[in-house]
Amino acid sequence: TSSGDLRVERPSSCRARQAAAAQHDRSHMPMVALEEPPLSFELETEDPRPPTPEEALSFCRPTNGYLCPLSANTYGIDFLSFAIRDMETNEQLFCVARDPDTPPIDPAMVPPEMEDAVRSISYDFGTEFLRKKSIATQLQFAVGPAAVENFRMIERHYFRDRLIKSFDFTFGFVIPNSSNSWEAIYDMPALDEELLRQMVDAPYETRSDSFYFVGDKLIMHNKASYAYTSAGGPM
Repeated sequence: TSSGDLRVERPSSCRARQAAAAQHDRSHMPMVALEEPPLSFELETEDPRPPTPEEALSFCRPTNGYLCPLSANTYGIDFLSFAIRDMETNEQLFCVARDPDTPPIDPAMVPPEMEDAVRSISYDFGTEFLRKKSIATQLQFAVGPAAVENFRMIERHYFRDRLIKSFDFTFGFVIPNSSNSWEAIYDMPALDEELLRQMVDAPYETRSDSFYFVGDKLIMHNKASYAYTSAGGPM
């Protein structure tokens, strides 16, 4: 995909760190993960071949649908919790965790009309989030009986059809039947004031595609949309 006249703004650096399984804190959630407005995507069937990491890094607008089925996750990777914190203040900005008594999702049991509930989410982060210089995310996940080699996440963030952020993190090797904590540090790119105002004025028109690879094989593709209004106000 050609970027045409889109101006691509990239972060100055991206770093990923990994650690052993850690405790998570669900107590402080000042930001809101929303179920509405619902996202609606379908499996992209125009090109049945999933993209390679290099091709995912060339995308300059959101994909029309999901680029792999839920069944592509043959490694049994299961997300358990997700948290975001401000690197400068260490304040926890968001945290969500699955009930530990909830069994893992069986992709074969998810009907097509329920797939978006598994693969997409909407957030309202507030206008102050756009001013943060660096944030860290911590993802806790479990894997099945097979080893996972070169586990990699590529995130592409867009406003409308304009690429505004791109991140590329590698976890590396994951041992079988393990629970793991993956911390990714995002050095946020500087965005011009006019673009920031447009993002605030157009809730949920900021979107992202998250691609998860094992080697060069795409095994998961999730989507998100973002608003910057809650607890906010005029910029």
